Amino acid sequence: MAENSNGIARRHFLKDSLWGACLAFLGGITGFLVSKFRKTETVWQIDPYKCIACGNCATYCVLEKSAVKCVHAYAICGYCRICFGFFGPEPFDINEGAENQLCPTGAIKRTFVEDPYYEYTIDESLCIGCGKCVKGCNTFGNGSLFLQVRHDRCLNCNECSIAAACPSGAHKRVPANKPYILKKVDHA
Repeated sequence: MAENSNGIARRHFLKDSLWGACLAFLGGITGFLVSKFRKTETVWQIDPYKCIACGNCATYCVLEKSAVKCVHAYAICGYCRICFGFFGPEPFDINEGAENQLCPTGAIKRTFVEDPYYEYTIDESLCIGCGKCVKGCNTFGNGSLFLQVRHDRCLNCNECSIAAACPSGAHKRVPANKPYILKKVDHA
């Protein structure tokens, strides 16, 4: 009888072990499938080809200083003497004086390269994301200035107040592993 109860105990042990192995296998498969089909993490970004530089990025962001900043695509820039992203449409004079600059905070710096070329750089700490320079560059220039959400500043709100106020639908969710939509020379 002792042998019989050992045999039964071994059978229960093997049956329970097999059952546990099956459950572990099913759990592993379920975990794999969940991770494979998990929704990709996304962040907010501005599509520069849809943005109309309306000014809402400066005023609707929940942060005191907007997370949206002007970006310069140097490959597209013409390094113009008179950059309409830097100067207003009718500047008083062609010099770096504040009264001649379109940017209300002086965030664009103009540096002489060689006649007739100038380089324009953005000081993002001064940029408020108003888009005035972008509008000027797109209207009279080649569109090398554009707006982008800077993710080191953005809170990635579930309901972005800028996106809700965007009249052109340029604010959209993009994969977090590719958070920027940059302008390119060959875009059609």
